[in-house]
Amino acid sequence: MSPRPHTGHDPRPAARPRPGPDDLRRTFEAVPPRTGDGEEPFADSWWGRAWVAALESLSMDEGRLSRGRTYADSGKVAAITVTPGRVVAYVHGSRPRPYRCELRLRTLADPDWDTFLDAVAARPGHLAALLTKEMPHSLADTAAEAGIGLLPAAGDLDPGCSCPDHGWPCKHVAALCYQMARLLDADPFVLLLLRGRGERELLEELGRRNAAHSARERPSAPATPSVPAREALAERYLPPLPAPLPVLPHPAQPPSYPSLPGARDPLALDHLATDAAARAHALLTTGADPLAGLTPWQDAVRLAASRPTAGLTATTRALYRELAYATGRTTTDLARAVAAWRQGGAGGLAVLETPWDPPAGPFDRARPALAAAGFPRFQPRRNHLTHPGGTLQLRFGHDGRWYGYESEPGEDDWWPRATPDTDPVSALIELSGG
Repeated sequence: MSPRPHTGHDPRPAARPRPGPDDLRRTFEAVPPRTGDGEEPFADSWWGRAWVAALESLSMDEGRLSRGRTYADSGKVAAITVTPGRVVAYVHGSRPRPYRCELRLRTLADPDWDTFLDAVAARPGHLAALLTKEMPHSLADTAAEAGIGLLPAAGDLDPGCSCPDHGWPCKHVAALCYQMARLLDADPFVLLLLRGRGERELLEELGRRNAAHSARERPSAPATPSVPAREALAERYLPPLPAPLPVLPHPAQPPSYPSLPGARDPLALDHLATDAAARAHALLTTGADPLAGLTPWQDAVRLAASRPTAGLTATTRALYRELAYATGRTTTDLARAVAAWRQGGAGGLAVLETPWDPPAGPFDRARPALAAAGFPRFQPRRNHLTHPGGTLQLRFGHDGRWYGYESEPGEDDWWPRATPDTDPVSALIELSGG
């Protein structure tokens, strides 16, 4: 499966846990069907992707995995209950009565938990990451070096289902596995619960061990001598700051990013780093960042529009998926917005997304001009003038230019085309290829 991030912000509907009788039972509400184009990955985090990899290594039947993914996409997985060593949910199949699906995973023994908790408490960064619902690679690596496998490996997951299909796993269990990847993405404590310990117990124990580690590592040297405030604030001569270094004529190239298992796409990182370097260079040379006022969606469209226009390479398609997922849009939304951005930047995107009511003057002049040029009578609606055949459209922008749009006959699916022009006749001639 291809990776994503979740976007920082995660546009998928978050599963909300219902309170259980204690810290060792968590039930998550059923997640509604996904409305995207089906290309978004189920797992955004590296640990979620490791879970999916364990599922896919368990099966030798791509067909069952594909049907399981479709089931998960369609919202057929009901509420999921997680307890130590077990995940249970009902999955709706082809029959009226849902099937009871189960996944088992070995819990960690107490000595393994002691080793793991000591490793986390010894490094404050690990504890801080867990508190923000992250699981750094270094934490899993530290556990692995101690012989503790937090994440399931091939063969670790033991599936079971009440359906008559003897697949290993069947499509119903595969659907449950894919939904579990989404839960793990949002909260790695779900994985730790599967391994045997609840979140509240873990945080309390980590707090105690972290305090003990800090006490042992606190230096015994005398405290740094203090300085009286009147002395620290007294007026004194300060030498002038050195002259700033000269700005390079062009931004430097970013470093090369290696391709590592579970890491982000190195080509996408290179693209983002190159863009950041260009913006920093512009800020140094001009004192202003022209892109500072963009919204996250506008900036995502700008980044996608900066890719080459001659076809979509695999890297560009991956970037589109990442940006669409991070902004809660589909790749089709992003492709349409990119076409508008290439028409007129942020102004062209506003023409695509925000209809408005312009003053009567531009329309009063445009419609007679189009009629005089031999075009049929265009239908006005807000800032749109639409060809009676329904395939061509002009949209009037706040910048006083007319933007050309085109749709398939009988479809209300308008795409930006051609170069905008202050003259509606010229804009329409270019749009129609005449």
